[in-house]
Amino acid sequence: MRIRIDAVDLPGRTRPAPAGDEGPAYAGIHVAVQRRDRPGELLGPQPADAASATWTLECTATATPDGIDVRGPYVQDRLGRRFVYLSWCTVDDSGVFTMFRRAKLMLDAVPADVLAAAAQHGLLVGRLGLTDADGGPLCARVEPPRITWTAGEGRSPL
Repeated sequence: MRIRIDAVDLPGRTRPAPAGDEGPAYAGIHVAVQRRDRPGELLGPQPADAASATWTLECTATATPDGIDVRGPYVQDRLGRRFVYLSWCTVDDSGVFTMFRRAKLMLDAVPADVLAAAAQHGLLVGRLGLTDADGGPLCARVEPPRITWTAGEGRSPL
């Protein structure tokens, strides 16, 4: 099975420090999928001012008595909860990526019927916007309705 993440509404390549906050400003912002247990290994970094971003992840889907178990090199597993990390990074002039926050796309929040259909047909598609309510990069746990999960036919429309 594959997981395809289709993202729109990216927040832009720069982010000023929050008003009245000592927090940092960010420039050269990119977003990518983080490999499991390898925070520095990123799949498909995309500039945060792109019109959209798409990532396709190879994984396995196994039927268990508790439902469909999804595993793969980009599927995180913490305390039995499966998710995909979207890592927000800055990129400096020498091309070095520095992560400053992440979004967790929670796979255990995929409706069971959608996940079963995706396992049967070969493709699970997650669609979401990547700008939070304050205009910055979306972070923290991401579950429906913030992300919409559907089953596909195993092919990318591109």
